[in-house]
Amino acid sequence: MPESTAEVRPLIARLAASTPLPAKELERFVKFAIVGAIGAVVDFGILNLLVIGFGWPPVRANVVSFTCAVLSNFTWNRLWTYPETRKDPLLPLLGQFGVVSIIGLIINTGVLYVASTMLEQRGVHEHLALNIAKALAIIVVLFWNFIVNRLWTFRHVK
Repeated sequence: MPESTAEVRPLIARLAASTPLPAKELERFVKFAIVGAIGAVVDFGILNLLVIGFGWPPVRANVVSFTCAVLSNFTWNRLWTYPETRKDPLLPLLGQFGVVSIIGLIINTGVLYVASTMLEQRGVHEHLALNIAKALAIIVVLFWNFIVNRLWTFRHVK
């Protein structure tokens, strides 16, 4: 995690010049994406450990890896992206974040299954296909999670 918001601001300034989003929302999106990148490392790591290391079926492993990533993301988003929520009761926010994430998991798993199947049918090695499909699924779900969490879970944050 960057030490402070000041470390992210130069990036925000460059992006703000090319987007209609208010600077504060763009800053939140960049932070959300950084947190998501950390979650992606958790997600990929656990997914590959369970599938390659322990022979789990990909869909079952995806549920476990995605859940671990969601818990990591919730923690870092509460502490860094939306620090204003630290004083809010934990369980209602976690519950809302969880509902958004469950829908995100359904989207993520659907994209993972369809994309990996299509890639494998085109001759891509199954582990490479799984990881390419997972990357695509993470990108799709990043936008879903940010938009819905911003409009619902963190709507009270100004």
